[in-house]
Amino acid sequence: MAAKSMGYTVVIYDEVKDGPASSCADLTIVAPFDDRDALARFAMNTDVVTVEFENIPVEALEYLETRVPVRPSSSVVRICQDRVLEKEFLRNNGFPVAPFRVITSAAELATGIAELNAPSILKTAALGYDGKGQISLSPGDNTEVIWAMLGSPRAVLEQRISFDSEASVICARSADGETSCFPVQANIHRNGILDVTLAPAPLDETVAAKAREIATAITEKLGAIGLITVELFVLPDGSLMVNELAPRPHNSGHHTLETSMTSQFAQHVRAVCGLPLGPVELRSPGVMINLLGDLWSGGEPDWELLLRESGLFLHLYGKKGAKPGRKMGHATLLGEGCTARDRALLLRGRIVRRGAR
Repeated sequence: MAAKSMGYTVVIYDEVKDGPASSCADLTIVAPFDDRDALARFAMNTDVVTVEFENIPVEALEYLETRVPVRPSSSVVRICQDRVLEKEFLRNNGFPVAPFRVITSAAELATGIAELNAPSILKTAALGYDGKGQISLSPGDNTEVIWAMLGSPRAVLEQRISFDSEASVICARSADGETSCFPVQANIHRNGILDVTLAPAPLDETVAAKAREIATAITEKLGAIGLITVELFVLPDGSLMVNELAPRPHNSGHHTLETSMTSQFAQHVRAVCGLPLGPVELRSPGVMINLLGDLWSGGEPDWELLLRESGLFLHLYGKKGAKPGRKMGHATLLGEGCTARDRALLLRGRIVRRGAR
C-alpha cells in the first residue's frame, strides 16, 4: 500500500493464493518458492525485490539476485532467519547478547545447561516467532525428553535474562548508506506474542540514544538495505542486550502509520527503491495494540466501539479465519504513554461479543 501510494507498480510472489496483500497488488504470482520458472517470471516483472518476512528459502532469493537487486540481500536474510547465525553474528561483532550455546543433540543440551548453570530458554534455530519453538528450562530438567519435544535438529540455548522492559528500534538504511532510526519504542509481550507497543518508549534519553546507536551499528555491519528491527532487553542498570533481529517492517512499528512523519512502510520503500529517507520524528505519541484471533471468540468483534473513539485508528488485515494467537489486525490510539495504553486495552476488552454466535 505504501508503494502504491508512491506510484509504484507492485508484484507479489506468494505460495498461498488470495493472500491479503494480493488485493493491493497489480500482479500476484502464486507458486512454490523453489519454482525457478515462476521466480524468473517474477524477476522479469520487477526492478527491485524486497521481503515482508524473513522465513523465505534463501535459495529463492539467491536465484533472484542473479537477475534483479534484492534488498535486503539474501545474506542478510540468511543471518536473520537463523538464530544460530544471528547470535554468532552479534557476538562475533561485539554486540551485547545473552550467554548462549549452539545445541544439536540431547547430550549437547545437557552440557549447555550445566555450563550456563541458570534458567534458560531453548529455541529452534529456524522458523521460531511469536513464542513458537521455545521451551523454558532449569538445571536438572530431563534433556532427553526436552530435546525430543523441541523436534529441531539445531537450536540455541540462551540464558534467561532478568530485564526491566523490552524495546525495539527500527533502523532504515538506503542504497547509498544513509541511515535513520525511528524513536525507540517500548514493547509488552503476552504469551510470547507482542501485545502492546508504546511510542516513544519511557526511557532515559541516554538509554534511548544507546539503543539507536546499537541498531545503527548492526544495520551498517550487516550492510542491509531496507529496514532492520532490533529487539532489545533493557536491564535494571540501564544497559541493553540484543534479543532478536528482523530484516523488515515490524509489528512494533505499525503505529508509525499515524504517529510518525514517515511510516515504517514508506521508509522501507524509500530505502529499497533508492530514494532519500524520510523524516522519522513523531507527530504524536501513541500506543499500538494487537488484535488477535481470540477476540473473535463470540463472533465478529464490535468494531463500532473502537471507531467511535477519537484518535483511534483501526487496521484489519483481511486474513481468512480467526484463530487464537493469530494476528488479525491492530489499533493505534494517539496519546501519552500509560494513559493511552490503559484506554486502548479497556476498549479492546469491550469489543468481544459475549455469548454471541
